[in-house]
Amino acid sequence: MQQLSLGYSPCPNDTFIFYGLVHGKVPCPGIKFNQQLEDVETLNQLALKKQLDLTKISYHALGHLRENYVLLRSGGALGRGCGPLVIAAQETSMAKLRGKRIAIPGQLTTANLLLQLYSAGYENLLILPFDKIMAAVEQGLVDAGVIIHESRFTYQQYGLKQILDLGQWWEQESGYPIPLGGILAKRDLGRQLIQQIDTALRQSIEYAYAHPQEPQSYIKQHAQELDNDVINNHIELYVNDFSLDLGEEGVQAVNSLLSRAEKRGLIPPCELPLFIK
Repeated sequence: MQQLSLGYSPCPNDTFIFYGLVHGKVPCPGIKFNQQLEDVETLNQLALKKQLDLTKISYHALGHLRENYVLLRSGGALGRGCGPLVIAAQETSMAKLRGKRIAIPGQLTTANLLLQLYSAGYENLLILPFDKIMAAVEQGLVDAGVIIHESRFTYQQYGLKQILDLGQWWEQESGYPIPLGGILAKRDLGRQLIQQIDTALRQSIEYAYAHPQEPQSYIKQHAQELDNDVINNHIELYVNDFSLDLGEEGVQAVNSLLSRAEKRGLIPPCELPLFIK
């Protein structure tokens, strides 16, 4: 039995996606997955240290990981209307936020990459766990924050204002859906094993769709927000056809994001193929 370390976040979309895989609901003979649930920026950093065989990462982090990891076609978060939001306690503008203190959910998050791609002048950053950002903005510890995950659905409860939808900006700028997070496998696992895992991951998503009530207790065990509507909205927004398979449009979106980041010097160039050959 080959044991593989598998990292993903405790967010509802990931626990929904991976439920079938880690609970033996789909066939993946000869493999035991040792799951490790962490905040996405922690996963980004663990992957930088090559400590995980398989892991969810931010697409920003992928730009720094391509020498050692390949991208899987299933399991990721990519779509429209699901990007990070810049929020503040009072109405303001992005121009007025240049040079101000902005909380982000991680240096290598796609949220931060989009903020940097939007324009220069947003380098005064405070890195916080994603679920601590709204409170930091509310308490005046920062001038603004970039929020992700369930926070998209709850920030108004804190009396906070949306300043910019970075995902909407990206969609208008590029014409593509926004690549948020993907699933990586170490290149040295080899083509056959990686393809087997990719297939099993797609089957895990299909299983969760076919048995939507079954993963609920597992999802709630790890979710930051326990409200059923928030959880269901989260899954509906971040798990979609691109999660089953990136497809041509999804691959183009990823390549566009990485290309733009390379041109801005935000990630290093890499000639290796994105997927296993």
